Amino acid sequence: MTSLSSLLTITGGAVAVTIAAYLGSALRGERRTLFLPGETSPGHRQIEMRCELCHRESFASADDIQSACVECHGDELREANDSHPRSKFTDPRNAERTALLDATRCATCHAEHVPERTGPMGVTLAGDYCALCHPDIAEERPSHRGASFASCASSGCHNFHDNRALYEDFLVEHAEEPSLLAVARVPERTRIAALGAPLAAGAHDAPAGVAGVERAVVEWSDTTHARAGVNCSDCHVAGEKPWSETVDPGACGRCHDAELRGFERGRHGMRHAADLSPMQPARSVLAMRDDASERSLDCAACHASHAFDVRRAAVEACLGCHEDDHSRAYPGSPHALAWEKSDGSGVSCATCHLPRAANTDGAIQAQHGQNDNLRPNEKMIRSVCMSCHGLAFSIDALADPALIRSNFNGKPRVHVESIDWARRRLTAESESPSHQEEAP
Repeated sequence: MTSLSSLLTITGGAVAVTIAAYLGSALRGERRTLFLPGETSPGHRQIEMRCELCHRESFASADDIQSACVECHGDELREANDSHPRSKFTDPRNAERTALLDATRCATCHAEHVPERTGPMGVTLAGDYCALCHPDIAEERPSHRGASFASCASSGCHNFHDNRALYEDFLVEHAEEPSLLAVARVPERTRIAALGAPLAAGAHDAPAGVAGVERAVVEWSDTTHARAGVNCSDCHVAGEKPWSETVDPGACGRCHDAELRGFERGRHGMRHAADLSPMQPARSVLAMRDDASERSLDCAACHASHAFDVRRAAVEACLGCHEDDHSRAYPGSPHALAWEKSDGSGVSCATCHLPRAANTDGAIQAQHGQNDNLRPNEKMIRSVCMSCHGLAFSIDALADPALIRSNFNGKPRVHVESIDWARRRLTAESESPSHQEEAP
């Protein structure tokens, strides 16, 4: 007869094996959240299952984590002309400042898994961290006397990384612009060169027996793809692989490389870049439509499978998922009314959130990293707002939360004084005795 102690030993061993098997399975699947030390920030929440993307093999090395940050965000900072590059803090002359704020490491400000001290923009430092390096700013800038250091990044004045739209000389240069420019028009997209001769509907090369091919060919035959000579196999066959009913974003990237790279940098495509299953609206922290919760976000989710309607992708595709106040207010907004005119000056969702800009080769294309210009939203000023509006109006509008929720239906009720300060400073300098003595 088995003794009680033996039975407990056997039972305990079985439980241990079961627990070990469960944890081992969790390490390989979606249940890896069990091992997270704390909630992941919204910026990384979609890829939190790929711990090794940040922690690499050593898991605890600060150098490894820093290299992972640069690998994903280095290009973005270079494009932004980073106002506080790492080189500024490795300069020996700034050693005292680095001792107070080690800005040589991204994780100093953007630490993960500490939601209790992480702000809405992913910054884990106190809001007045600017004071660590700029304690005497009120003496240099009298306009700043009495201003709280906690307001530096929230008043439309300063961005730590990308400050191009808020430099003092830029503010003064555009100070006199009207709220709405006389000529308001977004940049025209550069047409992609044709790969071959246009293909007729009957010239498709889909295998016999493919379900729905007749309808697909009808939709496809009237698209830019057909006019550019793109055939079915160009998308549905990858290398030596057989025909695939679905098309991976990588197939689109064979012709649309810049767009794919932007897509993978944004919330829509970052899971694809991490070799995870596609993003679904149900995973988002934002308000989404219930009937779109299980939709897989790949290129076809916005551009359709064969019609490739960029106009649909610019509005209807967005509103098919997003259910927040800003999105729901769009159809009745001035932007939507201008979009309906279809004369090139209208403002769609994509106009602001996937703005057209020059790629590295100079071509003007939509930038598909849809959250690239949102944190902070002042990053939209140069690339979007100033295509139609003056700088002062743009700054005030983006600083008004109520106006943003209504999708800019009305005028700003918030005024940011940065342009006023810059102009007064310029006037004071021009009237100073030292300036007048130096004048010719």
